[in-house]
Amino acid sequence: MSVKSSSSTQSGVQSGKSSGKPEKFRRDRNINWWLTAAVAVLSLTILIPLYFTIVTALKTPAEAGTFALPTTWEWHNFADASAKVNYPKAALNSAIITVAAVVLTLLTNTFVAYAVARNMDKRFFRFLYYFFIAAMFVPFPVVMLPIAKQMGSWHLDNQVGLILLYMVLGLGTNLFIATGFIRSIPVSLEEAARIDGASTWRIFWQIIFPLMSPINATIAILTALWAWNDFLLPLIVLTDQSNQTIPLAQYVFSSQFATNYPMAFSSYLMAMAPILIVYVFAQKWVIGGVMRGAVK
Repeated sequence: MSVKSSSSTQSGVQSGKSSGKPEKFRRDRNINWWLTAAVAVLSLTILIPLYFTIVTALKTPAEAGTFALPTTWEWHNFADASAKVNYPKAALNSAIITVAAVVLTLLTNTFVAYAVARNMDKRFFRFLYYFFIAAMFVPFPVVMLPIAKQMGSWHLDNQVGLILLYMVLGLGTNLFIATGFIRSIPVSLEEAARIDGASTWRIFWQIIFPLMSPINATIAILTALWAWNDFLLPLIVLTDQSNQTIPLAQYVFSSQFATNYPMAFSSYLMAMAPILIVYVFAQKWVIGGVMRGAVK
């Protein structure tokens, strides 16, 4: 019997070599068709509005409001919407704020998560963890006006202040995501580095931070989505109209879109496109980070 099993194993290995495909792709998998159908139906909640937005953006105002394809493709709607909201300037402002917020968040929030994760046995750090997590449950309208008044009194009612707010207000969520993952990293790696003379700073940036690539991608994409699409914080913080972001620019010109839905939907698509492209390129790391971030 052992001879038969060994021969079958060898034949399987030889067939795997001959096919040239990894084992995980050759293995038969059972498909849950009920779950697949449910996911397909739920995806329609995104696909149908997206389809409606695209076809409306390419219609004339008289044709807007139906799911039918446009009789003539009005590509000039995008150029008209760009001129109305000053899209290049607004997109540049949004890009500066989003990139700076993502970089500062990764440089600071991950280090805070590392300090908390490695000192959870101490009362002070455990208090900090639950304190920042509790901040996630505070409704933003409760602190909206105090934040606006405070940023104005500190002369931070500008892009710099907005970037700092994204970095600070996202700490609770990012701490919750990163702490569990860091605690799953063996402490023996750090102990071996300390024996070789590495400092805590060097251990984090050369060992821990590279291992956190899935979590870093998750934090980056969540911060980018928030900073790019946010409307409330720019509305209450930015006082200079020249620094307005895309959502704020669309709000300012919303009255001009009241009777021209194709132009409005064209503007929405242009606002959505950059962040969607970022997600397409980073989705592998984002999904990996979400799946592994809750590991305790």
